[in-house]
Amino acid sequence: MKAEIICVGTELLMGQIVNTNAQFLAAQLAPLGVDVYYQSVVGDNPGRLKEAVSVALNRSDVVLFSGGLGPTEDDLTKETVAEAMGLDLVLHEQEWQKIQAYFTARGRVAAPNNQKQAMFPGSHCTILPNPNGTAPGCIFEKGGKAAILMPGPPRELRPMFIDHVAPYLQSRSGHRLYTRMLRIFGMGESDVEYALRDLIHEQSNPTLATYCEVGEVKLRITAACQTEQEGRALLSPILSKVKQRLGDVIYSEEDEELAAVCHRLLIDKGLTLSCAESCTGGLLSSAFVDLAGSSAYFMEGDVTYANEAKMGSLGVRAETLERFTAVSDKTAREMAAGMRRKAGTDLALATTGYAGPDGEQVGLVYVALAGDDGVQVKELHLSGDRNRIRRLAVLNALDLLYRKLCTK
Repeated sequence: MKAEIICVGTELLMGQIVNTNAQFLAAQLAPLGVDVYYQSVVGDNPGRLKEAVSVALNRSDVVLFSGGLGPTEDDLTKETVAEAMGLDLVLHEQEWQKIQAYFTARGRVAAPNNQKQAMFPGSHCTILPNPNGTAPGCIFEKGGKAAILMPGPPRELRPMFIDHVAPYLQSRSGHRLYTRMLRIFGMGESDVEYALRDLIHEQSNPTLATYCEVGEVKLRITAACQTEQEGRALLSPILSKVKQRLGDVIYSEEDEELAAVCHRLLIDKGLTLSCAESCTGGLLSSAFVDLAGSSAYFMEGDVTYANEAKMGSLGVRAETLERFTAVSDKTAREMAAGMRRKAGTDLALATTGYAGPDGEQVGLVYVALAGDDGVQVKELHLSGDRNRIRRLAVLNALDLLYRKLCTK
């Protein structure tokens, strides 16, 4: 089944809003066995939208729309799609009552123009409820084609897709894709692909594909199947071969970020953590604090950017800074040990380095981990702009922690 995604809104074309709906929909369609061949963004212009709808319905089996279901004059998606499919809109009294009740529950009165959100074809139409907003979605079906209309706000579109659209597409496709996404740190994309070259090029089902991200690699393994159980059976032997060849550079088989894996391990093992940061400036601490439940283990994070802060807060010795500088193995070691001592935690991470853009040693970074068996330090030579170097420093610190947690 061939699908197409059309996101409607001039604000998307102008870059005022990031188009996260297209990414979400594409990612959700793949496991349902629906192939996405085209994506487009169209402004709030009836002529251009009508042209886009006509082209999409001609070349695709299913067209998914986001946006343009509001009450204002420039919300034209439903009217345009209905016209293209030869369907007349009439007031759906029950939906109009629901919209009015939505406003009443919030101490407001529905404006007359909200009534257009309750206009639907009398046939060839399935209405999709929207408990999170005033715009119901809908599915038009005619001549073997389907148009699926959803509201633009992600907080409305996502639950509508998961609760109503996904089951509909599953029933139409008759099959699904079962996918596992492995995350890899410590091996580049070209090395991963070379290690798995025969599996990537010779496998037709399941298939393997690599994706490069900042500092890490994703490996997607996908099986076309009828049921999840069948998908697991198809993936199992390939997954075993991949794990055997790549070894411990695989840190997640469930598409979890490295911080999330460390988060889970810290909670499971009942260990506490603190962080001392210089070049990363709080990014490392934020990687943990961003995760709900981190208060169970994360005790303290200090950004000790200046030498005076390293000495005053962490107890780094003046002679260490004078002799070896702030960016050195010795300083990173004393930062981690001092942080662990100050916070009273089981483990402490530290980062110090030159993030640039100026200086002769840009990219030189040290990450350290202090525990009850001493301090480990890793010297890094990173490349890229300031933000990339800082991001890579965080990932390397997390990797140091991850490997420690796997041995405890």
